[in-house]
Amino acid sequence: MDDTPRGVLVLDFGGQYAQLIARRVRECRVYSELIPYDTPVEEIRAKRPAGLILSGGPRSVNEPDAPVVDPALLSLGIPVLGICYGLQLLAKLRGGTVARTELAEYGGRPLAVTEESLLFTGLPKEMTCWMSHADSVLEVPAGFKVTARSPHLPVAAMECVAEGLYGVQFHPEVKHTEQGQEILKNFLYNVCDLAPTWTPVSIIEDAVERIRAQVGQERVICGLSGGVDSAVAALLTYKAVGDQLTCIFVDHGLMRKGEGQEVEDTFRRHFHVPLVHVQAQERFLSRLVGVVDPEQKRKVIGEEFIRTFEEEAGRLGKVSFLVQGTLYSDVIESGTRQAAKIKSHHNVGGLPEDMEFELVEPLRMLFKDEVRVVGEELGLPENIVWRQPFPGPGLAIRIIGEVTEERLRILREADAILLEEVRRGGWYRRLWQSFAVLPAIRSVGVMGDERTYAYPVVIRAVTSDDAMTADWARLPHDLLERISQRIINEVPGVNRVVLDISSKPPSTIEWE
Repeated sequence: MDDTPRGVLVLDFGGQYAQLIARRVRECRVYSELIPYDTPVEEIRAKRPAGLILSGGPRSVNEPDAPVVDPALLSLGIPVLGICYGLQLLAKLRGGTVARTELAEYGGRPLAVTEESLLFTGLPKEMTCWMSHADSVLEVPAGFKVTARSPHLPVAAMECVAEGLYGVQFHPEVKHTEQGQEILKNFLYNVCDLAPTWTPVSIIEDAVERIRAQVGQERVICGLSGGVDSAVAALLTYKAVGDQLTCIFVDHGLMRKGEGQEVEDTFRRHFHVPLVHVQAQERFLSRLVGVVDPEQKRKVIGEEFIRTFEEEAGRLGKVSFLVQGTLYSDVIESGTRQAAKIKSHHNVGGLPEDMEFELVEPLRMLFKDEVRVVGEELGLPENIVWRQPFPGPGLAIRIIGEVTEERLRILREADAILLEEVRRGGWYRRLWQSFAVLPAIRSVGVMGDERTYAYPVVIRAVTSDDAMTADWARLPHDLLERISQRIINEVPGVNRVVLDISSKPPSTIEWE
């Protein structure tokens, strides 16, 4: 039997909001997990969920090869909430009618609650909801009743209380839906009879138990980067196994200005865990000579990290386990059956197949904001908890093209100026990430009445809750002007500064 906390499983049909549903459930302090829609029924039963949510999806339930769950899933006695495609699938499996009409709806639409329902308990009878569908349920199955409508949609919500089956055509997980979070809470608390027990304390207790069960009496090393993810993973592991843990900080030569020494100083000041600081700059940079493809960069760096850890572990004696600060967003972006691979994270898709360690990943099912809350509960200092994310491959994936010593020097200096001004302007905590990017191209400029042919630097600053989606930050013009003037005046080799104003999607936060 699976030992995960009782909560909700979100079945992913490939919808753009599937990950968001899982996040919103956790914001209700209920554990949730995203799984493929075709996960076998027995595997789902073994996870002991208190509820199931069927996500939206891009397909039509009437297509011959449309994704579908095993109908036996609806007879497990577990409450089910279908959202958008999930609603239509419930209707079709139970004998209702789903068809494409001329009444497709997109964006904010008025919703009228027409019948009493546990989903809408305590909520207004009229509200705005977020629609995104072409197909509609035209006739509900026998035993179901319609509980909400929109002006052009006869079935905006339906339910069969006797079977514990509920469905909404709109997206309660999207913030544009008024009362959307309350609708989810009603499903979780009133229908599934769950309590808001997914708290930082419960997360820590669960993680510690899992680590102890996995590691036993074996020696463990942790790849420490200085960021909140690896720091929290290290503290959880130390809490679980104590002196069996040794942390290893590998300076791969791709860190930001002064960062290597800062990481060591911070760690030794706030932690009481043995630390090995490995100077491996030459080793990594030599492997990156001539490498320009971003996926190849990640794989080279991921493999070299593992080889370095293996060598250091050999000096410590027999070590069987490697702790990593892998997050749920890393796993999703590196590709699942329903989520296409966006990029291989060096600690997920970039790992070599023949490594000698078994991975310990206590944060693998957590989002970044959850990790920060856990870090605060563990007593981590603020400068670690709220450090902006920095990728494991470091500046290598912020240089677009081959990584060279000259380009690293330029990018380090430009990035240091950017971060200094962002902090001075009071924007650091308001941003998810802010950093400089160096494309390996040159452009013509004029400095001191002379022609220059130098690099541009790109400013990238975004706001986000979890890195799954992000918007470009509207930094003040005077702040952007100071950053631009300082970079051009103080960093030799740069004659142009530009601003990236793309959101995610369609772009990613990092350029590679």
